[in-house]
Amino acid sequence: MRTIVLLSGPIASGKTTLCDDLVNHFGFRVFKTRELIETMSSVPAERRALQKAGEALDSKTKGAWVADALGRKVQELRAEEDVVVDSVRIKQQIDGVRKAFGGSVVHIHLTADLEILERRYLARRKRAPIQELASYSDLKQDRTERGVGSLSEYADVVIDAGRCTAKDVSVRVASRLGLYGRRVQPLVDVVIGGEYGSEGKGHISSFLAPEYDYLLRVGGPNAGHSVYEEPKVYVHHQLPSGTRKCEANLIIGPGAVLSVPKLLREISECRVPVDRLFIDPCAMLIEQADIDFEERTLKGEIGSTAQGVGSATSRKILRTAANPSVRLAKDEKDLKPFLKETLRVLDDAFAHGKRVLVEGTQGTGLSIHHGEYPYVTSRDTSGSGCLAEAGIAPTRIRRTIMVVRSYPIRVQSPKDGSSGPMGIELKWSTIATRPGVSLKELRGNEKTSTTKRKRRVAEFNWSLFRKAVSLNGPTDVALTFADYIRIENRNARRFEQLTPETLRFIEEVECVASAPVSLIATRFDHRSIIDRRAW
Repeated sequence: MRTIVLLSGPIASGKTTLCDDLVNHFGFRVFKTRELIETMSSVPAERRALQKAGEALDSKTKGAWVADALGRKVQELRAEEDVVVDSVRIKQQIDGVRKAFGGSVVHIHLTADLEILERRYLARRKRAPIQELASYSDLKQDRTERGVGSLSEYADVVIDAGRCTAKDVSVRVASRLGLYGRRVQPLVDVVIGGEYGSEGKGHISSFLAPEYDYLLRVGGPNAGHSVYEEPKVYVHHQLPSGTRKCEANLIIGPGAVLSVPKLLREISECRVPVDRLFIDPCAMLIEQADIDFEERTLKGEIGSTAQGVGSATSRKILRTAANPSVRLAKDEKDLKPFLKETLRVLDDAFAHGKRVLVEGTQGTGLSIHHGEYPYVTSRDTSGSGCLAEAGIAPTRIRRTIMVVRSYPIRVQSPKDGSSGPMGIELKWSTIATRPGVSLKELRGNEKTSTTKRKRRVAEFNWSLFRKAVSLNGPTDVALTFADYIRIENRNARRFEQLTPETLRFIEEVECVASAPVSLIATRFDHRSIIDRRAW
């Protein structure tokens, strides 16, 4: 997956030096906006003229000219070639590139004290490729240059280049981009839920998806994974959550349970071509009898989604004794174009060094083996269970990302039954009062993805969390709904911008997990995840 690095910062902060290092040492292709301005505006290679021409282009296109030109540039490159843009100057330029290229964009802002910038600028005038101004104060007369420092508020990474050597800056950036060994060996990462489901696995998985060659989904249509899309949310029930976010190949493994009508509808809505999706012939098919059975029994007793997944799974276990008889994916004519033994697909992927993201289902607290029986789902939702369904050996795993939300939820209990215990239960009005979130918003959003039923909510369950840690051994934790801790977190773009209360909570989560909180979702939006990963 191509990475697009956007560099911003005041002139003489070290952007060009960093750009040259990414090109010379890591094979990036460079895209210089200065050269583009010279071409588009036919202006001389002189600083003041370039500043005015750039402002004119921004005014005319609202900053879109950078994304448009970058799009044309990328079409000329090989798919695996990374790009560094030197440089972006206003927020509209950044927004345009993010909208065009999504999660593959990393914005790095360099800064330094004025005294250092002035000294560097005077030194570079003698060797600059363009005619520079007489002093740094002359440079700052330009409105765009005066405002470029504000871009630090929107950057993924901010580095004070005045407190680092050029090599230090390069090391920090290369580490942030994962350039030290990210292509060394085949890697498989798995995303799993650490609570009772609805932790935000879909949001996290869709964010990560562009980094992978194959996306693999386990489970069945009883789990809905919501993905942010303007102007509305799209819910995946069978396909991986990154399906609409990237061009990765898609896999549904032998342990999956399929609703053929829902799967075919999702394939159509997502415009998935035949050569992109691989469905294992041994995946189980849900019959109407399975749905009817769960409607009569489990739905009213334990709050089951009644999608037929548990009933179909039990019939697969009964084998020849099942009634109705078992039908697998290989027995459904509408699925034949997509059928292929997924173990062979995965083996081929590993042989060619391809990356695979496994997207788990529901949460560890609902595991049929490890949850509070009988208030559980019909499968093992731990990382090990997901890998078994997918057909991937544990030794293939690089990272296990366990997703937890700040306040765990369960589906509302049925009238004459219970959906199960969940620790210290709270009212949604309490959740609204603590962080300052609108109660109307909570009641509108907090409904189950599949059945649209209301949810119960509770305090963060530390004992459940520790149990999930023991079962899954996560290398990373993804924390979602940080805005439920404090609504101010919705404005955070970097870790240090989170509220002190949130930082203390994260510190304790890391202590209990013995693993870093590497991803933090601050709201449900296209740019709402703070990425602290070192991989």
